Amino acid sequence: MAIAQFSLVAFDCPDPRALAAFYGAIIGWEVDRDDGDWVTLRSNGGATLAFQLAPDHVPPVWPSAEHPQQAHIDFDVDDLDVAERDVLALGAVKAEVQPGDGFTVFLDPAGHPFCLVLRD
Repeated sequence: MAIAQFSLVAFDCPDPRALAAFYGAIIGWEVDRDDGDWVTLRSNGGATLAFQLAPDHVPPVWPSAEHPQQAHIDFDVDDLDVAERDVLALGAVKAEVQPGDGFTVFLDPAGHPFCLVLRD
């Protein structure tokens, strides 16, 4: 049984609108939400790409250990407590910094961040 449903992939960037326009032009998806600091593109199938403002963004260099790729994945869940228990059992680590309500940030076994988000 699955723990969560895939929700979106978010990219840190210095200009969310510009990066959303770039990817929108490539894949033909239109802007679904634009809060300035957070812009999303949604496909007809429900997949979403998001772009969030990161003023101090340092672009990754491929391949490079000093400037690795930067992205995180959100997973929608019905119950944050149950989902937290399940991802911790799989080897995730709860991040020390938790910036908001309605979602929880974790690190995967390789240290990449991902969020469990309480489904609306």
